Amino acid sequence: MEWNNLHEMLRSLYDEMMPLTADMAAIAKGIAGLGALFYVALKVWQALSRAEPIDVFPLLRPFAIGLCIMFFPTMVLGTINAVMSPVVKGTHSMLEGQVLDLNKLQQQKDQLEREAMLRNPETAYLVSDEEFDKKLDELGWSPSDLATMTGMYLDRQAYKMEKAIKEWFRDLLEILFQAAALVIDTIRTFFLIVLSILGPIAFAISVWDGFQSTLTQWLTRYISVYLWLPISDMFSSILAKIQSLILERDIEMLADPTYIPDTSNTVYIIFMLIGIVGYFTIPTVAGWVIQAGGAGNFMRNVNSTAAKTGNLAGAGTGAAVGNIGGRLLNKN
Repeated sequence: MEWNNLHEMLRSLYDEMMPLTADMAAIAKGIAGLGALFYVALKVWQALSRAEPIDVFPLLRPFAIGLCIMFFPTMVLGTINAVMSPVVKGTHSMLEGQVLDLNKLQQQKDQLEREAMLRNPETAYLVSDEEFDKKLDELGWSPSDLATMTGMYLDRQAYKMEKAIKEWFRDLLEILFQAAALVIDTIRTFFLIVLSILGPIAFAISVWDGFQSTLTQWLTRYISVYLWLPISDMFSSILAKIQSLILERDIEMLADPTYIPDTSNTVYIIFMLIGIVGYFTIPTVAGWVIQAGGAGNFMRNVNSTAAKTGNLAGAGTGAAVGNIGGRLLNKN
């Protein structure tokens, strides 16, 4: 099964699990209804106890959340997915364009490397059977020719073995690269399914007084996890672009007949390793784009700084007052 088919299977899994949100919505309606009753009663009682007019606008919040719970799959999930879907499609089209260019350039480079080795008489017999047979025909049956013939066979087998090992290692890195992308996509799909199914419960809990931040945290976490796939595609497209630039540079150098190609693919291996490690930083990058509780953390830092400033000011004022009082007592 191809890697793209596995990613498509995860998309279909998400779509098939969405009907389960209706079951949770039925439970969430009861929780939200009870919370709305207490919330409205508390706000009305507070206004009456203070002899203030009742502000109707805040009382509409539980009813708006209840409406979202009733139509959660379409009103909430449908709206978020519809807004974020163009971002996913745009980044995926970027990745497809870069991958197609990369494959074309890689084929061109392999062909030029073969032609460069055929131009060199010392390496032509390693890649061409015709050149190998031609060189054998030029040799005789003297002991020195037999030794040369044996060395040619050994060199050819060593070249084939080295090439096979490099291709195997390259294929292994590509598999690990694709596996890292699949791991991120699988975890993303699991998180999205859990957040979608338990979303109505989170909305219902946010109706209760003191749990209003649950709604904001659910929205920010859902959008943050949803952005894992676009960021993953952007990361892959950047790596593909870097490799395309490297291949273009190698192709330009291979155009020189005197250039001896380097078949070690060291740079390619390095960037594959960077890509494998970089895939697991995608959740962190998504947290930079949209961060849950960012405003709360900011206000917490502001309050902490204000408290420290107040303590320092209080300490300074106390020291100054104590110093002045001590001097006055000494004068008396």
